[in-house]
Amino acid sequence: MAQARALWLVHNDASGSNDREALERMSESCADCGLRVAFSTSFPTDDLPTPDMLDAAGLDLVAIFAGDGTVNAALGALSGWNGEVLVLPGGTMNLLYHRLFGDMELEEVLAQAGGGTLSARRPAVISSPLGIAYAGLLAGPGTSWNDVREAMRNTDVLAMATETREAFARTLQDEPLRCADPDLGRAEGYPLLLLEPREGAIDIYAYHAETTAEFIDQLMALAKHDFREGPHEKLGDEQAVTLSGVKDGDFGVLLDGEPSKAKGAMRFELSTCEVDLLAMPAANSSHTQRTDA
Repeated sequence: MAQARALWLVHNDASGSNDREALERMSESCADCGLRVAFSTSFPTDDLPTPDMLDAAGLDLVAIFAGDGTVNAALGALSGWNGEVLVLPGGTMNLLYHRLFGDMELEEVLAQAGGGTLSARRPAVISSPLGIAYAGLLAGPGTSWNDVREAMRNTDVLAMATETREAFARTLQDEPLRCADPDLGRAEGYPLLLLEPREGAIDIYAYHAETTAEFIDQLMALAKHDFREGPHEKLGDEQAVTLSGVKDGDFGVLLDGEPSKAKGAMRFELSTCEVDLLAMPAANSSHTQRTDA
């Protein structure tokens, strides 16, 4: 029998589907697929593994079973490492996981990882002064809807009502965001812009909710835990783009779902991931990138 490949597991107990039972099932699935959890990190309680820690442990594989925010932090800590990273669906939306594996189920991904049939890639990402977005980023006053999504995830009815009211107000009243360089879309801007990396370009989408019907559509998207599916249009695809408030003010940003703030106009550029990510072989790839015209 072939020796199981040892890995370092990173997880987050607060992630969407990442409770104790899920972790136990995942560890059992690893064992069934020829993988062995040698070390485990519960982030943010524990420090994330670094290249030096992994090299000292003699490991060349890290599995991240957490939401997109934890995935982002872990990949940042592993930047420059010469091992491989397996991103698993341990959160609510699992955006990077679906980018790498399409609609593959967890068990199938683990089986292919154990069998050595996955491909190691360094996919395109988006770099900015705020950090790196591996799955994508949202910017503008519409990012306030993220607070509603968090309240829904925590089943906090009072907070959800409060955050929904505030999100409506901010979407309507706060300074819209525009693509300043290159000049794309309307000059009066949008409440929400989405940037998604793919090989060769950043896809740029504008989201809006300016009528009663569009607000209803936005609420339906929230009910599905994905406010990215609200009313939108594609503005273009570029190697880099500068986003700016129409009055050059500050604006909110969600990097892989994690909130941040841009202090005035900011440049976002296509770059390459600085660690190898395991993914389905290119010939079988079915990325979930949007194809809006």
